[in-house]
Amino acid sequence: MSIANLQVVLASRPAGRAAESDFRFVEAPVPQPREGELLVRVDWLSLDPYMRGRMNEGKSYAARVELGEVMVGGTVGTVIASRHGRFAEGDKVLGTLGWQRYAVSDGKGLVKLPDPRLPETVWLGAAGMPGITAWMGLTQIGTPAPGETVVVSAASGAVGSVAGQLARIAGCRVVGIAGGAAKCGYVVAELGFDACVDYKAGPVDAALKAAVPSGIDVYFDN
Repeated sequence: MSIANLQVVLASRPAGRAAESDFRFVEAPVPQPREGELLVRVDWLSLDPYMRGRMNEGKSYAARVELGEVMVGGTVGTVIASRHGRFAEGDKVLGTLGWQRYAVSDGKGLVKLPDPRLPETVWLGAAGMPGITAWMGLTQIGTPAPGETVVVSAASGAVGSVAGQLARIAGCRVVGIAGGAAKCGYVVAELGFDACVDYKAGPVDAALKAAVPSGIDVYFDN
């Protein structure tokens, strides 16, 4: 291909908050798939909290991103060339191809989008890793019953927002914990939680006791 592959690589390890200067845009040739591989045009990128930990030098639960490497991240894209038996040109796929316009894959960890009726971006959120995390934690471990009280920390985040909505669907009273009036307003007005405790507004213990006078049955800790 004559077009270039634009990539975002990690240029330095952040001290505190990540800054634009910690990344660098580079151009590279568009890779060509070999036998058993496919070429994907990345259409959507994820931006998730776990990425900050993978910028660090030290050990973590997942491998760190090395300096000069493409920044890790979930992606939704379109297959534009394939020499792989399971994927055809035009397929929409979900994977972890990183922050770049084009990527070659051997198909491992790559799946076709299962329902074309849904917006593509939902597979990086509510129907993707964050949503599955919420579903597993709440329904397979927390297992709340109708009428019980569920408290969700980081309630406005990608995982917490889904966990709280699933709890509401299950017939529970749901109380969120979030930082700031704007986040708490969103949690109640948009996500449908019954209440939200603003941990930045004052003593959390008293506010939480007031929000859950009958106690807590399930605590979903983010």
